[in-house]
Amino acid sequence: MIVATNIAMFVLSLVIDLKHTGFSSSPLNFLSPSNNSLLILGSTGTIPIFQLNRWWSLLSANYLHGSLLHLVFNMIAIYQIGPLLIREYGVSKMFIIYTLSGIGGFFISSVFGVRFTIGASAALCGLIGAALYYGKSRGGTYGNAIYNQIGGWALGIFLFGFMVPGINNWGHGGGMLVGALSGYLLGYRERSQEKIGHKLSSLACIVFTGIILFWSLTNGILYLVM
Repeated sequence: MIVATNIAMFVLSLVIDLKHTGFSSSPLNFLSPSNNSLLILGSTGTIPIFQLNRWWSLLSANYLHGSLLHLVFNMIAIYQIGPLLIREYGVSKMFIIYTLSGIGGFFISSVFGVRFTIGASAALCGLIGAALYYGKSRGGTYGNAIYNQIGGWALGIFLFGFMVPGINNWGHGGGMLVGALSGYLLGYRERSQEKIGHKLSSLACIVFTGIILFWSLTNGILYLVM
C-alpha cells in the first residue's frame, strides 16, 4: 500500500506540470517533477508550514519524490525493512511508526530551517529507528544481529547525507528519533501484542493519510483545469 501510493503520487507530480518535468540524461535528475508541481501537491518545510500555513504538507511530503531514482531508492529500502517491522511490531504498529516518523522528522527539519523538503526518507528512517530500538532492547544473538545490520544502514544514510548536497539530514535524524521513541512507546510483539487500540490508531493514520492525499490530489486537479 505504501509503495503503490508513493508511485501513484510520483506519476501525478509528473503529469500535472509535464512541460516542466525534468528529462535530464543524469540518473540523479531523470524524470524530476517541477518545483511548482511539488509545491502544489504538498512539499513541506519552513516556507510551506510557517509562511503558507500548509501544516498538512507534513504528511503529504512523505509521498512525494524529486526524481525517479529518489523514488526507487526509497521504495526498495521500505520494501526491505518494512517486513522486519511488521514481523517484530505488527502491521498496525508499523504503519503508526511510519506515519508519525514522517510527520515528526519533517517538523524537526522545518524547525531547524529546511525551507523545502520531500520524500519518504524521514518515515523510512523512523522504521530504521524503531528497528534499532528493537535490536538494542531485545539483545541476544538475534537482537544484536538486527542492531548491527540496521546500524550499518543508519551510518550509511548519514554518511551519504553529509557527502551529497541537498539531503535533509535533519529530517533523517528527526525521523529516526521519532521512530525509536514510537517503537519504545508502542512496544514490540515480544513485550506487547497488538491490541484493538493499536489497530484503531493505525486505521486513523490510514484515514488521515487518505484525506491529506485526497486534498493534495484535488489541488493538482484544480491546477490542471485552471
